[in-house]
Amino acid sequence: MKNVLVIGGGARESALALKFHQSPQVDHVYVAPGNPAMTILGVEPVGIKEDQVPELIKFSQDHQINLTFVGPEVPLAAGIVDAFQEAHLPIFGVTKKLAQLESSKTFAKNFMHRHHLPTAASKTVHSELEAHAEATLMGLPVVLKKDGLAAGKGVIIAQDAAALDDAIDRLYEGHPDATVLLEQYLDGEEASVMALFNGQNRVILPLSQDHKRRFAADRGPNTGGMGAISPLPQFTTDQVQAAEALVDTTLAGMQEDGLSGQGVMYIGLIFTADGPKILEYNMRFGDPETQVLLPQIENDFYQLVTDLLNGQQPDLKLNGQAYACFVAVNPDYPGSELKQVPVIVPKDWPIGTWLPAGVNQTENGWVSSSGRIFSVVEAASTLSEAVMKAKKAMESIQGVLDYRTDIGFHAVKS
Repeated sequence: MKNVLVIGGGARESALALKFHQSPQVDHVYVAPGNPAMTILGVEPVGIKEDQVPELIKFSQDHQINLTFVGPEVPLAAGIVDAFQEAHLPIFGVTKKLAQLESSKTFAKNFMHRHHLPTAASKTVHSELEAHAEATLMGLPVVLKKDGLAAGKGVIIAQDAAALDDAIDRLYEGHPDATVLLEQYLDGEEASVMALFNGQNRVILPLSQDHKRRFAADRGPNTGGMGAISPLPQFTTDQVQAAEALVDTTLAGMQEDGLSGQGVMYIGLIFTADGPKILEYNMRFGDPETQVLLPQIENDFYQLVTDLLNGQQPDLKLNGQAYACFVAVNPDYPGSELKQVPVIVPKDWPIGTWLPAGVNQTENGWVSSSGRIFSVVEAASTLSEAVMKAKKAMESIQGVLDYRTDIGFHAVKS
């Protein structure tokens, strides 16, 4: 029997840990650092932080870990995969060099231009004065992205001059020489395509759609994600195939640039009148998209990942179900000061219906420990049914937790 270590502590890692735990080959799943509520999934949080790489390596050696899977972007960008590989420990994730496709917006843009991948026109600036000048030339609305990792919250869309001034002020406050990417605003519907890969071998998962804005009808600030749906019935077969083709073009470009490796690729897309264009690369699974993608996979997930690591091309099998994920959040999310709130969920929910993210245990029960507290995932034969089931489940939760009521509204018209 095999032992698996999942790096991370959110609902994405809950979904990954549960998927590995369901493999008949896997005996024990550890999650580092995890969170206390993950024990309800039959997995073990170990409390070692994502940046404590020497301790994680020692844990892997001491516990005979057969596979480590990295969830979040920060340890990938810091080089956790490189360190594990140097220690001759099996790990699935991208190297520090390859993680630059996510950790540097300018690196990613240069890559896309070099390999003729469709994307928005852009300009990189390094000062407040230059940002104002280039934005004026580009015209409104304009998209601003600070170079580097932003936990899914780094995109600002300035619709008017006042919003532009405010965005530039915020981006350069305390950082007068910050690198900022200005992008042409693209109109269309967004989607994500994710793939597990090793070299040219890849497994492309169904399209999914995140809901980044805090409030209904895509209003309010960007968040780490308020919910997700998959697959997406609003897109045609031709559109899906065009999106999947971008994965293969990206893999070919990576190989050409000497960036070939293994891990997860996430392409954020927008379907415009001119076809799909790439908004961004993430080099790991998205959260909350993971929560609606992994349950669709019928394969033994441990076997699928190890086959890729061993240079084999797996044959993906899907269950044909539709999935909806609603994220329960602190009412003040995404504010910086969040009061601890009780987490009370129905005791009769099946395993996997709720996936803990920011949950701690006290003498009085579960309490929140972050803005996004847990995900609720439901499945059905149609997306509209899955959305209705997930919404009904959210309505049954007691307490002051908040959520978006309109997850899936782009695909499911009321």
